Amino acid sequence: MMKHNVSTFIATTLLVCFSAFADSTPVGFWKTIDDATNEPRAIVEIKEVDGKLFGNIVKTFPKEGDKTECTECSGDKKNKPIVGLEIIWDLKKDGDEWSGGHILDPKNGKTYKAKLALQDNGEKLKVRGFIGFSLLGRTQTWLKSSAP
Repeated sequence: MMKHNVSTFIATTLLVCFSAFADSTPVGFWKTIDDATNEPRAIVEIKEVDGKLFGNIVKTFPKEGDKTECTECSGDKKNKPIVGLEIIWDLKKDGDEWSGGHILDPKNGKTYKAKLALQDNGEKLKVRGFIGFSLLGRTQTWLKSSAP
């Protein structure tokens, strides 16, 4: 009986520790929300590679008139399908946020500097894209999501 209680305690402790760790990083799936309509627009999967965060669109919630390719993008992203497109890259942990990388707006093809910060115990992700200084930009709140 004592062995079972110790095993249960250890398993529970490990689960709590791993859950706390999982909530301390943006790695996972996030639902983006349209600024104007407040409706879901896409699911972005954020992954960590060599200590940096990268994010790809894995699903869209298309509206009439939406393009399926990034026609406004430049370089190697020009005319690439929106689903699968890498829109976040090279963000590094900096205190309580991730910064130093970039974010792409596939609607207009523009690339911005980016910052990410978790909120509400990891249920929300504050995503800020900006030009130059962080004061000149736009912030969205993405919602934690399950895999599409």
